[in-house]
Amino acid sequence: MRIFVTGGAGFIGSALVRHLIKHSQHEVLNFDKLTYAGTLTTVEKVAANNRYRFVRGDICDADAVRAAIAEFKPDVITHLAAESHVDRSIDGPCAFVQTNVVGTYTMLAEARAYWLGLDKKGKAAFRFHHISTDEVYGSLGDTGFFTEETPYDPRSPYSASKAGSDHLVSAWGHTFGLPVLITNCSNNYGPYHFPEKLVPLMIAKALDGEPLPIYGAGDQVRDWLFVEDHVRALQAVFERGTVGRTYNVGGNNEKKNIEVVHTICSILDRLRPRGDGRPYADQITSVADRPGHDKRYAIDASRINAELGWRPQETFETGIEKTVVWYLANEDWWRPLVAARAAVRRGVA
Repeated sequence: MRIFVTGGAGFIGSALVRHLIKHSQHEVLNFDKLTYAGTLTTVEKVAANNRYRFVRGDICDADAVRAAIAEFKPDVITHLAAESHVDRSIDGPCAFVQTNVVGTYTMLAEARAYWLGLDKKGKAAFRFHHISTDEVYGSLGDTGFFTEETPYDPRSPYSASKAGSDHLVSAWGHTFGLPVLITNCSNNYGPYHFPEKLVPLMIAKALDGEPLPIYGAGDQVRDWLFVEDHVRALQAVFERGTVGRTYNVGGNNEKKNIEVVHTICSILDRLRPRGDGRPYADQITSVADRPGHDKRYAIDASRINAELGWRPQETFETGIEKTVVWYLANEDWWRPLVAARAAVRRGVA
C-alpha cells in the first residue's frame, strides 16, 4: 500500500516511517513542515530507500496537501502532525488550535475530496487514520482506566485541541462516510524524542550536570509506551482495524514521574557514572507545578489486544534501558538540538 504520513519527521511519525520501510513493503510519503521538533535526521537511515519519499509541507496549507495527495495517490493517510508539548500550549495556545484543529480539518477536507474521486475498490480500501492522545480523557483518580467509551474531559490547551481534532475526524466519518480510524495512545518514549519531553530532557540535563526539574512532588502517574511498540499498533490498526472504531494504545506501565526520573538516574549511574562519584539523583529538584496538571492517566488496551492481537513487547524497564543506551550512543543527534533550543531562549537565534 501507499502510506501518507503527516508529521513523519517528528518523534512518533519518524518511528512509523522507519518501521514501515524496515518491516513492510509499503511505500511511504513523509509530509512534514519541519518545525522545531521535526528534523530529517530522524529518517536518515531510510532516506535512500526507493519506497520512501519526502515532501516539505504544512497540513494547514490546503494547496500543498492537495498536491501531495494527488501525486502520491495514498491508500492510507496516517495523520500524526501536531503541536504536542503541554507546556508550550499553556504559553502559546493559538499555534495548537491552528495546527491541531484547523490542520486536521484541512487534512480531512482534502482526504475526502480525494476519496470521492476514487473508484469503488479504491473507496472501500482507503483509510484516514488519526493518531491522538489519552490526554483527551482528562484525569483519573487512584483507580480505573481510560476506555474507548470514556467521556472526553480535556484539561490543557493541548488536550483540548486534540479532543477537537478527534471530534472532527469522527464527524467526517459519521456525516460524510469517510473511512476513518482513531487511536489514542499513552505517553511515548524512546529514540529520537525531541529533548523537551520528560525522558530525553532528564537524560540531557543529567549528563550536563544541570538540575533535574520535577513538577511538584513528581507523583503524577503516566502509562509509558515504548514508541516502537506504538508504531506496531498503528500499522495493525490501519491495516486491519474496523472502520469507524477508536483503539486505545497503552504500554501497561504505570509509573510516577519521580519513579521515571529515578530509574533514568540509576541507569546513568551504572552506564556513565558522574566524575565525582555521586548519584545523578542528587540533581533532582522540585519546581512549582504547572497549571491544570492531570494527576493520572492509565489505558485499557483490551480492544486492540482482542481485535487485532497487538500487545506491547517492551516493559518499562527494558524500554527505558534501550532509550538511555540510545541517547548515550547518539549525543551527536540530540546535543545540537539542545544547543539550538538554548540559543533561541537567549535570543541569539
